[in-house]
Amino acid sequence: MPFMLMDHDVDPKEKILNELGDVSPFKIFNNQVLVAIYTRPARTKSGLYLPDQTVGEDKYQGKVGLVVAKGPSAFDPEVEGWFKGVEVNLHDWVVFRPSDGWGIDVNNVPCRIVDDTSIRGSVDRPDRVW
Repeated sequence: MPFMLMDHDVDPKEKILNELGDVSPFKIFNNQVLVAIYTRPARTKSGLYLPDQTVGEDKYQGKVGLVVAKGPSAFDPEVEGWFKGVEVNLHDWVVFRPSDGWGIDVNNVPCRIVDDTSIRGSVDRPDRVW
């Protein structure tokens, strides 16, 4: 198996968006991106249970997040060709190094504010990255 499939009761994107609620009052500046951190459920599709400590550590060491807000110049294709051919939209799953973001809670949901250039890629499903 190329990645560890997790047993989600609810679609993880839907879960984060419901828990997060309205983020429109939260304004992100310049090239910053607000990502809500993906927290794995306690159980894998194969029936393995992850320890609470492992799941809780996702808040600090999670490498995948859902884009929930972007600054006005985030992912600007005119920036030295950095984002040529790259499109990152709201509610895309993105991958980043945990230390590249500033960890905050927004509406009690763990998030990070990350520079657009610190986002290294996108994935179709958050449990694809371990």
